[in-house]
Amino acid sequence: MTELSEKTVDPTTSDLQAFTQDWLDWYRGQEERLAAPHGFLAITGLHWLDDRPQRFPDAPGAWWTDAAGVAVTLDEGEELVVDGTPVTGEHRFGVLPERGGVNAVWGDAVIEVAKRGGHDIVRPRHPDAPLRTAFAGTPAYAPDPRWVVSGHYTAFDEPRPTTVGAAVEGLEHVYDAPGRVEFELDGRPLALTAFPGHGPGRLLVLFTDATSGVTTYAANRSLSLDAPAADGTVVLDFNRAANLPCAYTDLATCPLPPAENRLAVAIEAGLKTPRERDGADSGEGDGA
Repeated sequence: MTELSEKTVDPTTSDLQAFTQDWLDWYRGQEERLAAPHGFLAITGLHWLDDRPQRFPDAPGAWWTDAAGVAVTLDEGEELVVDGTPVTGEHRFGVLPERGGVNAVWGDAVIEVAKRGGHDIVRPRHPDAPLRTAFAGTPAYAPDPRWVVSGHYTAFDEPRPTTVGAAVEGLEHVYDAPGRVEFELDGRPLALTAFPGHGPGRLLVLFTDATSGVTTYAANRSLSLDAPAADGTVVLDFNRAANLPCAYTDLATCPLPPAENRLAVAIEAGLKTPRERDGADSGEGDGA
């Protein structure tokens, strides 16, 4: 059989293969971060701090928070490594920024110290956590170019403080929404309020759609967008609609979408409901 020359390769097929491979690279990256030794599947507890020293079964020391920030008192023989420096006795992490945090190393575990929704938390991450060791991957729709659409980004005159709910009942997150993305799907005009993304100019949208609670996680999905072009053009690739950590574990504080981001169309693209949820919704709702 004669091998096909480059000139006889259908460019449409070639483009589709490249598109699929790019998506697979993205998907594998998502899964690797999630299931990393200290990723979200390794979390074993979500501990809320107050001014009373508390001990937890999955972390060393007694933890509390006050006006000076988070602190821990380690017993004799206990040690944490913070920013590469071993610490013993009493250690103060200080006042943490919202959606910020510090990772302290304890043996093969990491003790995440963070602030979410105005509350200080301790969230240990152990590589041998059952959720991580049993993880078998996230179901997803097959990538399809029809779910890649162009939109237009319009910046607000001033960022709009936007309060949304969270996966944890009673918790709220506040984001400064910089603008709004308008686009069409199958001729239907739609819009999403955008939050700041990871990286200069990038955007993040949180949304639900008609697949939510059916084939995709009921509370939320997220979509990262590259910085809009000078004329406001932005590309939305819904094949890369991702799950937030709360889709896998109740030990996350993920934000819910703002009300206007609950779309009435079915976006059959991106990640589906994790197997860990058995195809059912277990509650609503990136400082995750």
